[in-house]
Amino acid sequence: RCRELALQLLRHGLSHGERPCEALPVLLPALAQRLCPPPGAEPSEELRLGLVELLSLLLQRCGASMAPYLGDITRVLQATLLDHYAEVRRESCRCAGACARAMPEHFHMQSESLIKPLMQTISHQHYRVRVDVIQATGAVIQFGNGKSVDDVLSHLAQRLFDEIPKVRLAVTTVIGEWLLHLRDRYSYFHKLIPLLLGSFNDEIPENTKLAWTYWEKIGLQWEKENEEDLKDKMDFSVSPSHYPKGEPRPGLGCRELVSRNLSKILPGLCHDMTDWVESTRIKASQLLYTLLLHAEDHITQHVELLLRTLYQACSDEESEVVKNSVKAAELIGTFVSPKVYLKLITSAFGQTPKASCVMVLAAVIRGSPKEILQPHVTQLGSTLSQAGVCQRSEEVFYMEQLLYCVQALIEVCQEDCKEISLQLMKVLVTIMAIPSSQDLKEKVEKTMSSLAEVQQLESVHCLYQQHIIQLMEWLSVSCEGWTSYSPEVLHLVVIATHSGPVIGEALDDFILILKTCLQPNRDPQMRLKLFTVLSQLFQKANETINSQGLFPSYLETVIKDILAPNLQWHAGRTAAAIRATAVLCLWALIHCEMLSPKEILKVKDELMPQIIASMDEDSKITRLMACRIVDVFLKVCGRQFDADKFKNTYTEVLKRLDDASCDVRLAAAHTLANWFKCLKDSDVKSSMEGHVEFLYQELLIHLDDPDENLQKAVLEVLKEGSVLYPDLLVREIEGVVHKHQTPLYCNQLLHHIQSAKESA
Repeated sequence: RCRELALQLLRHGLSHGERPCEALPVLLPALAQRLCPPPGAEPSEELRLGLVELLSLLLQRCGASMAPYLGDITRVLQATLLDHYAEVRRESCRCAGACARAMPEHFHMQSESLIKPLMQTISHQHYRVRVDVIQATGAVIQFGNGKSVDDVLSHLAQRLFDEIPKVRLAVTTVIGEWLLHLRDRYSYFHKLIPLLLGSFNDEIPENTKLAWTYWEKIGLQWEKENEEDLKDKMDFSVSPSHYPKGEPRPGLGCRELVSRNLSKILPGLCHDMTDWVESTRIKASQLLYTLLLHAEDHITQHVELLLRTLYQACSDEESEVVKNSVKAAELIGTFVSPKVYLKLITSAFGQTPKASCVMVLAAVIRGSPKEILQPHVTQLGSTLSQAGVCQRSEEVFYMEQLLYCVQALIEVCQEDCKEISLQLMKVLVTIMAIPSSQDLKEKVEKTMSSLAEVQQLESVHCLYQQHIIQLMEWLSVSCEGWTSYSPEVLHLVVIATHSGPVIGEALDDFILILKTCLQPNRDPQMRLKLFTVLSQLFQKANETINSQGLFPSYLETVIKDILAPNLQWHAGRTAAAIRATAVLCLWALIHCEMLSPKEILKVKDELMPQIIASMDEDSKITRLMACRIVDVFLKVCGRQFDADKFKNTYTEVLKRLDDASCDVRLAAAHTLANWFKCLKDSDVKSSMEGHVEFLYQELLIHLDDPDENLQKAVLEVLKEGSVLYPDLLVREIEGVVHKHQTPLYCNQLLHHIQSAKESA
């Protein structure tokens, strides 16, 4: 209590006394004794705070008169800046600032001794303490020894990541003041500028505004100080014709400051772009964009380093880093000649291009002015369409970046893309061909539409029409070596299925490729893929493969050289699947009436045995299609069959009446009805009586089938067949009618035979 009263009396006396400086010889040693441990240290927190406040009062009243006691003051502050009581630390910071301002002529000799305790306190848990420490540091260095900047920079930079906006604001203020007023500031521009520009992206608008205000003042001040040096630029400088939208152009002084210090700033910044701490990488990527915006065409000499850094940054797992890096890459396109950056980027593509390289190229193209990029369009098209680039990977992310490259070219170059339309189509077909999401395929289709639009073509089909011959030639060159893993197989699938009616204009190459790839000795999986596509085309033949009415002239090749060899039996599931698709293709040709009766007559001898064999396949759909094809063949040319063909046909079709599938059984019944029709008008009818009798017997068994639909179908078959040997059939019916569950169908058949006799 006594010490407290003594402190109050001293404070009152010094506040109101006329000559407080006379007390300094006695008072300052006493203060030092009470505040500097270990001997005589004041144990009370409140009294220690009061003593530091007393020191502040003395500095306020006495000012420069305290210079002889500067050693004692700094010794006291070294201790109190590390006091356990936060308020003592705060008051000590204010004291340090006041001391620096009060006696700058002498303070620089002692200022360095305060840096260490200040930096030990700068990360204090109380944000108000951190703010006061930053402000004190600013004053101590500004009025003290400027060399201490190097000792505090890393600590201040760390505070720019502080969660408390006021702490970040304090750093911005200190850096701004140093850049304006620090005696040796020119030596530290390259170290201080990044810290101030780093505040441009602060989430608090007040902090951003303050940083911009300081920066504009700094730029103007530097302009005035270097007016002679900048005279030509100030008088004759022309604003760039192409500049990023929505970005205000910094003043000349600001731009020059960055340009002249860029070579010192960039290496460290590029290192930070790959730092292991996420927040550091984000901050560095934001700063890079700001620096490049200021440096403009001065970044040309640093492009190699920048591109190398951006390749790495664009593969960052943090999306914010990638976003900022892409924006920075766009600025390279804006300010650097394509001749410079394309040489570097294409050499990177010459190695193994990564998705990040392609992402950077897309961004650079987006940022480039159309008229500057135009002479290099052909080079870009050639680079992107190289197999080593567009077929390097099936990774969806890589292909997305490739797509963005094409989109950027179309967006920037517009009608100039006509020069490289074929190359861009190759790239888009390649992207479309990879197994990916529907979303990516829709983006590719939209991009194709854009490519057609800039060339004033009506639709994507017109785009295919423009290039279909070259696209087919592009694929046919290598088709002899394709396997199921060859990307070209998928390219062919895309072109065939997406070009619509245009594929009908390139049948020479298309059929040649199919003939080459669908030989039985080629990769089974590849053949399966191609047959599946072919069957799809045949189902809409007039809208696709026969759009020009030219396909019939290729029918013989398709059937004899493509379908027939693949209908041959080979062991294995894949071989069975190939036979199934070949049968489907044949049925599609017949169903869409492209395989005319005249054509069927030409190929019947070659195909009939294989189709009949296909009725015994494991696949239900194959058996069904085979029955239908035999049915059509009978209608067209059954009357010309010899006895062996009639026999071979009915024996295989008859087996299908026992098929597990109802559809196959009904199709078989329909085929047998046509068999009877053909035999009725055939020259070999007389030699087939025994076979007909056997067929009657078998059909009568199926007339009692549990499936009512099959019973009705078999009834119609027997009605058709009854014309051949009615008396024989009647005897057969009478022999089995008592065995049937119901005589209904037998009676109907007998009635039909009787009616036929009477009408005859």
